[in-house]
Amino acid sequence: MTPRTTPSSGSEAESTAAQPVEKTSVAKRATTRAAEAAEAVKKGTAKKATAKAAGQKKAAAKKAAGKKAEAKKPAAEKGTAKKAVAKKAVTKKAVAKKAVTKKATAKTTAAKGTAAKSTPAKAAAPKKAAKKIPAQKAAQKKIPAQKAVPKPAEPVEVAVSPALDAVDRDRLLTGTHHAPHSVLGAHPVPGGVAFRAFRPFALSVTVVVGNLRAELHDDGEGFFSGLLPLREVPAGYRLLVAYEGSVQDTEDAYRFLPALGELDLHLIGEGRHEELWRALGAEPMTHQGVTGTRFTVWAPNARGVSLAGTFNFWDGTGYPLRSLGGTGVWELFVPGIGEGELYKFEITRPDGSKTLRADPMARRTETPPNTSSIVYASEHEWGDAAWLERRGSVPTHEAPFSVYEVHLASWRPGLTYRQLAEQLPAYVKDLGFTHVELMPVAEHPFGGSWGYQVTGFYAPTARLGTPDDFKYLVDALHRAGIGVLMDWVPAHFPRDDWALAEFDGRPLYEHEDPLRSAHPDWGTLEFDFGRREVRNFLVANALYWCEEFHIDGLRVDAVASMLYLDYSREPGQWVPNEHGGRENLDAVAFLQEMNATVYRRVPGVVTIAEESTAWDGVTRPTHVSGPGGFGGLGFGLKWNMGWMHDSLEYMAKEPVHRRYHHDEMTFSMVYAYSENYVLPISHDEVVHGKRSLVSKMPGDWWQQRANHRAYLGFMWAHPGKQLLFMGQEFAQGAEWSEAHGPDWWLLDPAYGAEPDHRGVRDLIRDLNTVYRHTPALWQRDTDPSGFQWVVGDAADDNVFAFLRYDAEGVPLLAVSNMSPVVRDEYRLGVPDDVPAWHEAVNTDAAKYGGGDVTNPDPIKPEPQNWHGRPASIRLTLPPLATVWLRPA
Repeated sequence: MTPRTTPSSGSEAESTAAQPVEKTSVAKRATTRAAEAAEAVKKGTAKKATAKAAGQKKAAAKKAAGKKAEAKKPAAEKGTAKKAVAKKAVTKKAVAKKAVTKKATAKTTAAKGTAAKSTPAKAAAPKKAAKKIPAQKAAQKKIPAQKAVPKPAEPVEVAVSPALDAVDRDRLLTGTHHAPHSVLGAHPVPGGVAFRAFRPFALSVTVVVGNLRAELHDDGEGFFSGLLPLREVPAGYRLLVAYEGSVQDTEDAYRFLPALGELDLHLIGEGRHEELWRALGAEPMTHQGVTGTRFTVWAPNARGVSLAGTFNFWDGTGYPLRSLGGTGVWELFVPGIGEGELYKFEITRPDGSKTLRADPMARRTETPPNTSSIVYASEHEWGDAAWLERRGSVPTHEAPFSVYEVHLASWRPGLTYRQLAEQLPAYVKDLGFTHVELMPVAEHPFGGSWGYQVTGFYAPTARLGTPDDFKYLVDALHRAGIGVLMDWVPAHFPRDDWALAEFDGRPLYEHEDPLRSAHPDWGTLEFDFGRREVRNFLVANALYWCEEFHIDGLRVDAVASMLYLDYSREPGQWVPNEHGGRENLDAVAFLQEMNATVYRRVPGVVTIAEESTAWDGVTRPTHVSGPGGFGGLGFGLKWNMGWMHDSLEYMAKEPVHRRYHHDEMTFSMVYAYSENYVLPISHDEVVHGKRSLVSKMPGDWWQQRANHRAYLGFMWAHPGKQLLFMGQEFAQGAEWSEAHGPDWWLLDPAYGAEPDHRGVRDLIRDLNTVYRHTPALWQRDTDPSGFQWVVGDAADDNVFAFLRYDAEGVPLLAVSNMSPVVRDEYRLGVPDDVPAWHEAVNTDAAKYGGGDVTNPDPIKPEPQNWHGRPASIRLTLPPLATVWLRPA
């Protein structure tokens, strides 16, 4: 390495001549150094001396006679480290030849020893060398033992080679170095500051420190090194890295301290970092005054981790991360890298093989089928403060809550997040839904999975735009007064070899026991809920969507598959828990922690369980134990899968057979208040041969639509919240397909049957409107006193009638006639404190496509006891219809 400009400061090797010493031990050390110098001469060091250095040697010999001879400054001041080495070699040779003479004193000997250790000094020495008598012996003979001992000489550093040793080179080349920052970058060494760089394929590397430009020596295989005569490591320096056809001017990534704090590492190690996305992944930032990106990843089984991306030609060899203690976290701050760069982690597995992995914490990804992670920095400015302020003012189970479920990619195929923001809020608001539930949101490789096999848990799918684009959509929905739920999938993940499966060469996110890790139904892997870092990954993920994207609720997928060790497994394929039971205690603990943390940190958010069994306490608070000894799971709501299956089974029957299945419509009220329920007609019920909702109904087209409308009226009046999948709001006849979405052409006025479909959509609008303005339908959803059967056993008539009450005791009467005949003068018992009733909704109205059998006039009660009540009314029940009546 040859510096082109000499720095203004002198070398750290600067020293003065040693002071005289009298002790025998001091002389011994000095003469020993002289002998070491002589040995250096034997090895040929003196051959590198220059003519100028030889002249200095002669001058030093002439000045040796003076009692106050003084060593001069080292040759490092002359400009180059190379000259310094040459002068040092010559001086050592001179000292070796003239170490012992009759007139040599202890003072002279000590001075020569000091000079031999440091860079060349003009020390006194006799002209002729003594015979080969050991210098130690000669020195001892001349030193009076009784003389006072002065202060010993200051130790002076000897310059060392800056090149890496073979072990570090090999570890860096094989990607197994845990501490690359300890050997790469700039480090103080004897003789100055060693600069080392590892840049495979580079032609040269030059260090720039202020006005100094020094080209490092090419040590081969991408390693470059050099020794600069600096007193200390410079606060800032740059590297000029020359490749074929280009030169990269950059800060050195290996000069920075860790950009991740001790508190972060402590919380990660304990599995309690609730803002994990701020600690792991790619985080654009300014660190030590330099702009760049911090890359961090959890990979405790890795022998080494490197960073590969567009900025290094996808070769991670020259970008190794350092291990931060026993947490399993690896870190590297890369200056000059910012938003939009593509990257992955190159992980060296325990067996030495390598794997290239997407970042588990990536906030943005490439559009599938591409799989790279992208550095992301949000610039979205939220405009939904008013929505956030009021959303938690009323508990969800005491508020109106009707949900329109949307598959974003196919609702209007081809629309981006921002284009959806111009259409979806207006459509949903017009129909009167309070919330939308979006699927899919998190990134997933296969579109046909509908987002239920996630690879990017922290990234909205790139199919429709950027994360900021998705925030724009959520913001637009909030400004329209619509809450946003998202499908969240913490149960399992796919086996793609670039994602989470055996992430660092061993089971990490999945359970190490194959019986526990492999999901038997979906060919996926189940999370290891017993590992604290995995639970932290998922709990923080739930918070991430709620806090960073303002999501109002998480509908948690496949909860039943998490709760049971024997889910879809035969005997012998599962191992009981420590108590001998089938409950997955780790999953229970995870769900409790997730719910408790979300409700604590994000007021107003609701969590909803898709749980298909009779697990006790899904929506019970986590601190309240149930009959089984378990605390509640802590969800806010639960999908009522039992109601959905039973009621659809009933509706699929021909009316003449329904009398034999009457209990399928009434049984839900036996357990209606055991949990806080949502009544779901979801995407799962309108695909894969299950037919759309209207196509499940028996009869001709008119009867199918009538059944469809009557069922929706029954559903909206039943205790619980409502959820309806897109396309069912206008009675789409075909099954849903993610390839083409709803059949919007059915609403084209040019289509002959358009009024039939538009009528059903108009009914949905009116159901939602009346629902939102009728507290009896939602205010006491979880209170048994808010519901009373009027008649629940009229199986021969196929009639169901019940009362709903609000907190003030104001009722709504809902009556469904599931037979295809008109029932005139049908008597029903009612409260005697309501002077008159009027129709609020009649699903048989002509405007909905029905036969228009209605009760247009107010209906006054009669003082005739009926159904155990002191008063009763007579009304006309339209065929295959539901009627809502409110106090006039």
